[in-house]
Amino acid sequence: MIDLAARPRTPLAFLPTPLHRLPRLEDELGGPRLLVKRDDQTGLGLGGNKTRKLEFLVGAALAQGADVLVTAGAAQSNHCRQTAAAAAALGLDCHLLLGGAPPARPDGNLLLDHLLGATVHWCGSERKGERLAAVVGALSEAGRRPCEIPYGGSNATGALGYVVAMQELKEQLDVAGQRVDAIVFASSSGGTQAGMAVGMRACGLDAELVGIRIDKEEVAGHGYPGQLAGLANATAQLAGLDARFDVDDFVIEEGYLGGGYGVVGAAEREAIGLFARREGLLLDPVYTGRAAAGLLDLVRHGRFDRDATLLFWHTGGAPALFPYAGELVAS
Repeated sequence: MIDLAARPRTPLAFLPTPLHRLPRLEDELGGPRLLVKRDDQTGLGLGGNKTRKLEFLVGAALAQGADVLVTAGAAQSNHCRQTAAAAAALGLDCHLLLGGAPPARPDGNLLLDHLLGATVHWCGSERKGERLAAVVGALSEAGRRPCEIPYGGSNATGALGYVVAMQELKEQLDVAGQRVDAIVFASSSGGTQAGMAVGMRACGLDAELVGIRIDKEEVAGHGYPGQLAGLANATAQLAGLDARFDVDDFVIEEGYLGGGYGVVGAAEREAIGLFARREGLLLDPVYTGRAAAGLLDLVRHGRFDRDATLLFWHTGGAPALFPYAGELVAS
């Protein structure tokens, strides 16, 4: 049992999120058995995986007396939208540092950022928080009490959200008398995968974690697996768990990067359309659409046994569908 009662946490999500089967997609692929974990249904500001991280990140911010949250991401960032929603729900201000330039008309997540009352700073090519320190410093000089939320919510505090998520999943599987052989999901800033690895180790859930890399960025040293191992070790230490991780503990599929971050190609279009038409399940074009494309390809190429049970962890992001309408639907 995972006990994080000593860590500040602010309830934001509707938990547990649903776990259900995808029978029509199974039939389409001819196996294996498919389940989906619906973290698109966490509730806050149209949901998504970042809400789990924000429960601990905002809990820590409130414990420090913060009155404004500051974070960064791409123009259609799901993380920024959920951070803005958390701030609105708790009576805090929110500043978002977004990559790109202001569009003629806000749409998707950006529209929601504005409706939620966030102050947006446009940062051109810098979408990963390169200017966070400057904005936090300016707010502090103005007498505010800002809390910097890292890109993607992916530090050890944020990753605690997925430590407890794995306990939640194990309990759901135990009640249903089920097991899973592999869990497939979008992996980007690393907090979700690192937290999952720590949580699985802590609660004794035995399954392969398969992260589909959606954003290529060179990382020094041991690369992305090394980054994940470092984050997992920091998370385990913060959680008071006696667990150590190294690069060999992380499975990363890097063959599905397509045209780059946020670029929709044929693989993403097929996956989004297939999940929608077969299961009424909406994916997003940047994260879950790419992860689902990877899942489909891995199944078709025999990466998993036909009698295995796979779980697709839906991390949310459907609001980003709308700005990509022209790339997803033929005119």
